[in-house]
Amino acid sequence: MSGWHIGIIGGSGLYDVAGIEDGAWVEVDSPWGEPSDAIFTGRLGDVGVSFLPRHGRGHRISPSGLNSRANVDCLKRLGVTDILSVSSVGGLTEERAPGTFTIVDQFIDRTKGRPSSFFGSGMVAHVSMADPVCPRLSAYVGEAAEAAGARVHRAGTCLVMEGPQFSTRAESHLYRSWGCHVIGMTAMPEAKLAREAELPFAMVGMVTDYDCWREEEAAVDVAQVIAQLSSNAATARAMVLNLLRALPAERAASPIDTCLDTALITAPHVRDPEVLARLDAVAGRVLRG
Repeated sequence: MSGWHIGIIGGSGLYDVAGIEDGAWVEVDSPWGEPSDAIFTGRLGDVGVSFLPRHGRGHRISPSGLNSRANVDCLKRLGVTDILSVSSVGGLTEERAPGTFTIVDQFIDRTKGRPSSFFGSGMVAHVSMADPVCPRLSAYVGEAAEAAGARVHRAGTCLVMEGPQFSTRAESHLYRSWGCHVIGMTAMPEAKLAREAELPFAMVGMVTDYDCWREEEAAVDVAQVIAQLSSNAATARAMVLNLLRALPAERAASPIDTCLDTALITAPHVRDPEVLARLDAVAGRVLRG
């Protein structure tokens, strides 16, 4: 095997990619609770791949109800080495038009009350989020999206809002004034948790609408989003296939693979055993060492 095992968190139909071998739905238990769904796991040649429907098949879980800790933990338990997040987003600039793809490289987190860390009292850790995505994986994804025929922006800041309601016009204009390029509801805390789990993370934002900042257009609604989602779906599946086929024959180590080496702060003699037990998958490498 190549050493690559790509975990993909996205829409319910994303796993329907031609050429996946030995595909099967796998139930994974997690000490962090129930993940969104079973995980469709297989391979393409020497590359492992695991697809997790973010909102569950049939889109039954709201953005605020996602158990992102369980989702990331389960992917780690399956042996995933890198995570690709595929999300629908709104465009906050004229050029981020519906149908375009943005390879996000920065985030502003405006979510509220979502558990955003595996660590806490009993085992404290602080990872750097200065550069929240993996540049190597993001570059591969950008190339794969362009090869699939998408119009791709190779960088952009994503404002992650709580939802499930869409923005007010005042909020949309505020986020534009902050320099944000796209807006969504799910990338946080996924990106933070992936970093804590030492999993390089990349995000593709598939633009479905212009949010509500364009005064001459009607505000975004679900019908508009679903229509553009259907249009984006084939391109997204082609992007995933291109990515899996184009990865290097061997996965070279990434600095993110060992980011917990400099993150743990709680002294070993006061670490809570119950907390450590929950961290067996995401932080076992450093805790057992």
